[in-house]
Amino acid sequence: MGKVIAVASGKGGTGKTTTVAAVSACLAALGAKTLCVDFDSGMKNLDVSLCMADFAVADYMDVLSKQFDLLDACYESPHISALYFLSAPAICTFDEPDPVALKSMFDEIRVEFDYCLIDSPSGIGTGFRSAHTVADMSLIVTTGELPSVRDAQRAVSAARDMGINDVRLVLNRLSVKKFKFMQATVDDVINMVCARLIGVIPEDRAVFRSLHENTPLILYENRLSAYEFLDVARRIKGEDVPLRFGA
Repeated sequence: MGKVIAVASGKGGTGKTTTVAAVSACLAALGAKTLCVDFDSGMKNLDVSLCMADFAVADYMDVLSKQFDLLDACYESPHISALYFLSAPAICTFDEPDPVALKSMFDEIRVEFDYCLIDSPSGIGTGFRSAHTVADMSLIVTTGELPSVRDAQRAVSAARDMGINDVRLVLNRLSVKKFKFMQATVDDVINMVCARLIGVIPEDRAVFRSLHENTPLILYENRLSAYEFLDVARRIKGEDVPLRFGA
């Protein structure tokens, strides 16, 4: 059975959607059939990060309402084989999806895919709850800045309150200069958030380039951020991969 991973952040601007796209691409590159599901209805951007803008016709609400079969609504990446995408609705809705239909869809996803990463909306509202209702694991993405860390701490607590035992931390957009200015360390962030670290991703201009050149990040050679995302994917798969930055 496949594994469903909710990827969330306490606030916007942490690079959560980039993380979903990059880690999913890495899992697919490692041979795992991987689905990305965008849960950020109305504000969806995962298709851009996946370099699959304008590909999707159907969305997950079409699957829940039985208008589309799951596999007909999922689109394979033209850049990376075994990487698939299921879009969010273009119109924002604040109603939580029917829990029975949602569970049924993710039961099928577990059968059809090795991994499914859900791009949960920022914050701990409706989208966060829906994503974590069906998730086996939660990745909380934060930067090292204090407001982001404090909100990540709340997101970690909310995920655990929903019964997620495997909650991991992704420290994204690491800037050594900023950490020196704040007189902070990676250990400080871990201690504040109270979640096990699964990856530290450095600030990288290639992320900006990948969006505007319509090229997945992992296809850029010799980019440290791509290697770090690959290490996160390997740790998700259960490999013992040392942290380059330490904890």
